[in-house]
Amino acid sequence: MALAQSFADRQDAGLHVGIILDGNGRWARSRGLPRAAGHRRGAEVVKKILRGCPDRGIRYLTIYAFSSENWKRPEGEVADLMGLLRLYLRREVADLQGNGVRIAFIGDRSRLSREINALIDEAEENTRHNATLTLTVAVNYGGRQEIVDSVRRIAEQVRDGALDADEISEETVQRHLQTRDLPDLDLVIRTSGEQRLSNFLLWQSAYAELVFVPTLWPDFTLEHLNQAIGEFQSRDRRYGGARS
Repeated sequence: MALAQSFADRQDAGLHVGIILDGNGRWARSRGLPRAAGHRRGAEVVKKILRGCPDRGIRYLTIYAFSSENWKRPEGEVADLMGLLRLYLRREVADLQGNGVRIAFIGDRSRLSREINALIDEAEENTRHNATLTLTVAVNYGGRQEIVDSVRRIAEQVRDGALDADEISEETVQRHLQTRDLPDLDLVIRTSGEQRLSNFLLWQSAYAELVFVPTLWPDFTLEHLNQAIGEFQSRDRRYGGARS
């Protein structure tokens, strides 16, 4: 694929793509199905996109699976989402392992069940040496809270005399984020036509290119991913500098 090859040649370190998976509920409603059906279809799409990432020069994929605000949804829908996460962790980790995918989770895990936390720990441990692709799943995640938590840990170090306040820099904050081992986002894709970040990786997306796709997530395909990457490639990323 010419698009993938040219992109991979330009991005030696690999691209970090973040996707806000939006539209599962609307997809189901438009078909007279329960919202859970949309979430199940959405999980299948994640698997297809994962398999297509390496050929497109994507080394890091971060997906917004469940925000800290999603607890406001109906109790039954939240239970369905947690059940789907549990099922995914039980059934799909072997496939991730076989394809060289490392899986990691960010977000506040304190509200997740003990069983899900144990499955997350096991999945992260079993795949931690894989290097083809890093899949980061944001569950009960909020970008503002992540920054607040980072600032709190830095303040504690200053209080304890382990860090001088004058030494605090952007790199200091970066080291205390949950994504400290990841590069900043290059591209953020949001499906379903909504055009906002919704508290997703606010620090990490400071210079990311944003591509908003009208397609609902359950209908998202590798061709849509190709188009988003093409849009990314067409943009002039100057990071605040002047056009050459």
